[in-house]
Amino acid sequence: MKTFAGIEDKYASKEDAAIYLQSIPYDGTSTWGKGADKGFDAFMDAAENMELYDIETDTEVYLKGIHLLPTAPKFDSPEEMYEHTYEYTKKLLKDHKFLTFFGGEHSISIGLIKAHYEHFEDLTIVQIDAHADLRPNYDGTDYNHACAVYDASKNCNLIQVGIRSMDITEKEHMDYDKVYFTDDIKKGSNWKKDSLCKMTENVYITLDLDAFDPSIMPATGTPEPGGLDWYTVINYLKEIFEKKNVVGFDIVELAPIDGHKASQFLAAKLYYKMLSYKFA
Repeated sequence: MKTFAGIEDKYASKEDAAIYLQSIPYDGTSTWGKGADKGFDAFMDAAENMELYDIETDTEVYLKGIHLLPTAPKFDSPEEMYEHTYEYTKKLLKDHKFLTFFGGEHSISIGLIKAHYEHFEDLTIVQIDAHADLRPNYDGTDYNHACAVYDASKNCNLIQVGIRSMDITEKEHMDYDKVYFTDDIKKGSNWKKDSLCKMTENVYITLDLDAFDPSIMPATGTPEPGGLDWYTVINYLKEIFEKKNVVGFDIVELAPIDGHKASQFLAAKLYYKMLSYKFA
């Protein structure tokens, strides 16, 4: 059977694995750069060429077991996608595994987040992203990629990190006390400590790869200039995993570029780093 990073079958069984990995290759509402539906295959290809020993944590986290769930089906509408991901995630949470998801565009996170905040008491959502994604609806649907965290903003504690692009209409839905714009991060403010103080014990992370600067992550639908670098992101993630109970995460918006493998390798390394921090 196909496994994450080519690990042995004994580390990939559904019963014994501590980690589930779900692909949701949906790209139905993206409005500019297409291709996020092909992101998971590129991510998996990179993972097979990645070293599985993590120097920083001195661990091989794949030994905890990573099980690949069946890829989500094709959807005819964003509403169908939302309903499926929401209901299916509620069922997965009953298995008491560490749930991880890979997009697809950011709209896939709406149902994932809702299932998690209904399951875990007093949940914080940490959104690492270039875009605010706070529109109540866009292009005729509440389940557009531009609406990815609107529902979360109304129903749980939302922390937004790396934001550097938004529509003026999103201001009314934004809690500025819990938003850490890229400009402020690059000025060296005390943003990490401040944001951690505003998180509850349980945390779910939704990470849009366009949070990274396009110099290291060009393979995404809307590569905004002026983004975060690798060490800023992973050092922040490490602190969250060390100080909070991360209950799950998703990574979205990898849109592969032919002949360019650095972005998909970054995505694979990022995924594995996050698991290493969780289980170290």
